Amino acid sequence: MSSGMSSDQVIKNEIKEKIKKFDNITLRIFPDSSNEDQKLVENGGLTFSYNGVNYGSCDAAWFEKKNVNGTITEVPLIGLEGTDALNRGSTGNAQYQRFHHALGAVKNGYIGIYYLRKGISCIQPDLFEMAYNATLQEKGTYLIIQDLSIVNDLLELIVKYGRNSKQVNDFLKNYTEEKHKYWYENKFSKYQHNWEIFAQKRSTILKEESVIKYTGRMKRNFTDSSQRAGHIAVGEMYLSKYLFYGKKVYYLCPRMNNADIVYLDKHKANDKEWHLLRHEDNVYYLTRDNLDGVPQDVLNNLELISDIPLKNSKEKKEYNRCIEVIKNGLKNGSIKLKL
Repeated sequence: MSSGMSSDQVIKNEIKEKIKKFDNITLRIFPDSSNEDQKLVENGGLTFSYNGVNYGSCDAAWFEKKNVNGTITEVPLIGLEGTDALNRGSTGNAQYQRFHHALGAVKNGYIGIYYLRKGISCIQPDLFEMAYNATLQEKGTYLIIQDLSIVNDLLELIVKYGRNSKQVNDFLKNYTEEKHKYWYENKFSKYQHNWEIFAQKRSTILKEESVIKYTGRMKRNFTDSSQRAGHIAVGEMYLSKYLFYGKKVYYLCPRMNNADIVYLDKHKANDKEWHLLRHEDNVYYLTRDNLDGVPQDVLNNLELISDIPLKNSKEKKEYNRCIEVIKNGLKNGSIKLKL
């Protein structure tokens, strides 16, 4: 089915073939060649916006027809983002990069679904926990699925009992809790159910009310069109936000300085990923200029390697030395954040 077709088209074809039609429920979906999905939902598109931030467009959405003051209005029920990535070599971070597409629906109080079509690769269990915590933290419910029959079951319950019925809410709660349990038993157990170990493996410093995710990104990662640093960084950011539930996220890039941020804010103002990085609630993008107490030699060396890819063992070794000093300083209090 996927031969010769884009991932989006594979997903859209499946939706049309496998999802039942229901009275009073409308499906909004566009051809793969269309740009209509880039429009906001309220303007006939498939992009959910929240607090002035546009999240990635969905592949499909379902609406309930309601009479509002004598006018038939389509009220959103479900926003679905799908991918055939598991058949296309996506085994790790790439799976997180589309998490935000359905998040816009969740933030607005609707049901957001991220559908990863079954394939040769396995789904990252962390996605289940990210969705579980997003459900706890936001207004709506986030589901990670690999079977479109779940959408049919959900729509049937909505048609029969109503979106806010106990039956629908129980279905959503049971599903998210089942996936949370799966993550806890099959993934978190590998870290001895210890958040400190879990954070350490993700280049993250765990504080009482915050986490500091540190990374070697440089300005050129965001300006060179051949690189996909924006997509990767957004995925990392949301993983940090929704795994370490309820904490502020400081996304620290010590190879960058605040002048780089000013440049990117100006020149990447219309870049969707950069906009999300800079405007996501409770997330703060920091550079070495936001660190107080870093030894001068470390700052000098970070400047020297600020625009050099870390593939070279010499530069990578120096970066690792610098980040070790910063990491230890942040942990023992000798280095502090300046916000």
